[in-house]
Amino acid sequence: MRKTRLVGAALGVALLAVAADPALAQTKNADLITDLNQTLLYAAIPITVLVEAILIYAVVKFRNKEDPEPTRENRRLEITWTVATAVVLLFVGFASYQVLAVEEVGNPVPGDEERVEPTVSEDLEGAAGPYESEDDAVEIELRAYRYGWEARYEGTEVTTNNEIRIPTDRPVYIHITSEDWLHMLSAPDLGLKQTAFPGEYNTIKTVAYEEGNHQFYCTEYCGVGHSQMNGEFIVTSGEDYDQWLSDRQSADDTEAASGRRTAA
Repeated sequence: MRKTRLVGAALGVALLAVAADPALAQTKNADLITDLNQTLLYAAIPITVLVEAILIYAVVKFRNKEDPEPTRENRRLEITWTVATAVVLLFVGFASYQVLAVEEVGNPVPGDEERVEPTVSEDLEGAAGPYESEDDAVEIELRAYRYGWEARYEGTEVTTNNEIRIPTDRPVYIHITSEDWLHMLSAPDLGLKQTAFPGEYNTIKTVAYEEGNHQFYCTEYCGVGHSQMNGEFIVTSGEDYDQWLSDRQSADDTEAASGRRTAA
């Protein structure tokens, strides 16, 4: 009876894992990572069931043996499990490499001749611009500091603090740097995570699918205000994003002109 219950429980867990419906991916990054996790999960389930079945069989069969004998050498068995382990590791490595080779996960590599020069405010290494074919790409420079984030939008003087706005269905390049210390941007819903180093850029690329708001925060301890170093990604349609950026630029231009008249 106990054996039947254990086998039933193992099969129930396996079926539950297979039937689980993952959350809808919000970006290409999250989509790729979720697909990889599912692939590895489906590969792990039969291996887990097989190992547990062998374990249960051995426990039940030999539980009452009064005179146990030492295990004897079995080269065929050793070769079999060594080859099986190698096959599993090769499968995991190949599946992971296919995902890591995509720049939305593995990050864009600077210096490619097919890329345009990145739009950044400082002459630092590490920034990777969009490809020439990506006419509608968006570039954002994100500066981390104790204890907040400042985003500057390409071709404008528009900045936001602890808020990053991006459009859907367009490639977005975020050039991350730090003013003072090691920080790390993490947005789990969007599948984004990257370190902010002082004196250099790290570029991450994403393509958002769905509109919505998603929290981001710093996951590299940076001092007493670390827990408050968070913000929000606001994902809107491309049209709404362009309109917001235009409105903010116009408002900033008007404010600057008003300031010059007052000073005169």
